[in-house]
Amino acid sequence: MGLFRKKLIVIRGGGDIATGVAHRLHMAGFSVMILEIPKPTMIRRTVSFAQAVYDGSITIEQVTAKLAFDCQDVISLLNNRHIPILIDEHATILRSLPTQLLASYDLHAVVDATLSKRSLGLTRQMAPIVIGIGPGYTAGQDVHAVIETNRGHYLGKVIYNGTAQADTKVPGDILGYSVDRVLRAPHHGTFYCSIAIGSQVAKGQTIGYVDNTPVISLIDGMLRGVIYHDINVVKGMKIADVDPRSQEQYCYTISDKARAVAGGLLEAILYLTDMP
Repeated sequence: MGLFRKKLIVIRGGGDIATGVAHRLHMAGFSVMILEIPKPTMIRRTVSFAQAVYDGSITIEQVTAKLAFDCQDVISLLNNRHIPILIDEHATILRSLPTQLLASYDLHAVVDATLSKRSLGLTRQMAPIVIGIGPGYTAGQDVHAVIETNRGHYLGKVIYNGTAQADTKVPGDILGYSVDRVLRAPHHGTFYCSIAIGSQVAKGQTIGYVDNTPVISLIDGMLRGVIYHDINVVKGMKIADVDPRSQEQYCYTISDKARAVAGGLLEAILYLTDMP
């Protein structure tokens, strides 16, 4: 535990994949901080540390993340082995980390786990280790490593020269369902959810509305994820996920994909760490 205790890893994004990464790093003994936007739009909210932005805190598989409002909050949470979530949409804290934070922790790595599929401006000069998750960055140029996120043979692979595979835009297959299990906004508007994550739904059932337009499940299954209510959405945006396996525990545990990506990320950080 003590080996990496003072090594701080800053992660941009707190969605379900980023949460798998943060959880793995935390359990490996690193100190982890997450930067988020004011209104995160993740679907799998029950396994996303970003949910702390709305609820103040969330515990996922025995690890707790809490919303921080200033540097003192961040330090206090880190000292108590929690993960601080700081609302910092443009990662301005990375331009000049507060001296009181640096007095206790060394910035060890910066990770873009937003899955934006584009560069958010990471450079290798930001930290001793800088890693991009998924497409958008080139390892060996703007970051030290990239982690593959496409499902298949190379999921979780560490890339030290080059880029991740392009986004397929096709959801992973579960029991033969892929595109139909992911629900998307029918048009621009404001989304309102009418049922909770973990609820059983039937094909044709309304799970919420974009303005007055119903969002209807295309398959039978369990609502594994849905974005927060009263969020502005754009046409085609992912807003819900119906899991045909109908296993309630899958709604509250980190996914196989997140764990694979997290494993690759931990491998990359250990490989790139200059140990004494």
